Order: sequence, then structure tokens, then C-alpha cells
Amino acid sequence: LLSRYLRALQLHPLRTKALTAAVLNGLQELLAQLISRYVIRRRQTAKQLAGSDKTNRLSPLPVDTRVIKMALYGFLVNGPLNHMLYDILARVFAGRSGFKYTLAQLLAANLCISPIMNSVYLSAMEVIAGRAHPAQIKLALQQRLLPMMRISWVLSPAIQLSAYSYLPQALWVPYFNFSSFLFGTYINAVAK
Repeated sequence: LLSRYLRALQLHPLRTKALTAAVLNGLQELLAQLISRYVIRRRQTAKQLAGSDKTNRLSPLPVDTRVIKMALYGFLVNGPLNHMLYDILARVFAGRSGFKYTLAQLLAANLCISPIMNSVYLSAMEVIAGRAHPAQIKLALQQRLLPMMRISWVLSPAIQLSAYSYLPQALWVPYFNFSSFLFGTYINAVAK
């Protein structure tokens, strides 16, 4: 399976990265919803056992349409944009190695790529949540971009450094998507 994935990544990098992002973004949302539902049901069961009969009914559907929307976001936006931005970064630093170039690459990724990706993500989440008016998107960016950037600046350098040091450039975006999947599933489940 891994060799087939690597071959697809080599033959069709954009499509493979878009599909990878779609699967991971959709799966992240699905897992967060399922974890959230499990926690809610456990709390409801505890309340019932304690004698409280006030419980909220959960939808009989196991997931909502947000899973599909997140998969579409991964396929149409996240995967292609990540592919393009990291391809540009790799071209800028092609043939250069050493500590100062690695540091410059980390700085470029964190000061150029991360703000773009985080801004696009926050904007897309507003649209997915039904808040597509430019004023609503602007407000979300004003309120949430800087806190999100701070988290990125803490977590991303270690992830990026490991990718730059140990992975071929073709695997950077899938690796970053997988890392985001792990962290995002946790954050998403806690937020729900």
C-alpha cells in the first residue's frame, strides 16, 4: 500500500496530495464528532444513573454534513494550496543545504506559508459554518488568526525540521497534513 501511495505521489503529486488532504480532513472531522458524541453519551448515562432525567437527544445520524464539507475543503483547497506553497519553498531553497538554509527555510515557512494557510483555513471554516459574509470572515481573522499563529509557531518548527531533515520534498505535504490531522482531531474533539 505504501509503495502504491509513493508511486501515485510521484506520478500525480497534486492529485495525490489533494486526495490525502481530503481523507485526512474528513476523517479528522468524523473522529472529532464521534469522540464528542461518545463523551456526551457518557455524561448523559451518568446523569440518568444519578437520577436526573434531563437529557438532550442526539441526532440519530452518526455524523453531519460537515465531514463532507471538510473533505471537500481538503481536496479543493488545503491539499492543492499546500502543494503549491511548499513546491515554491522547495524551489527557492533547491540545491542549498546547511544550518543557515534550513533555518531560512523554517522562517520562510512560518512567516509566509503558515499565515496564508491559517488565514485560508479560518476563512473556509467561516464559510462552512454559514458565515460567508466578508465582514464575518474579517472578524474571525481578527479574533482567531494571531492565537492560531502562536500555536503554529510553537508546534510547526519541530514538525517542519523533521520533514526537511528526514523526508524527501515530495512527502512534506502529506507529512504536514498527517501532523495537522493528529493535532486537529484532538483540538476539534475538545472544542466540540
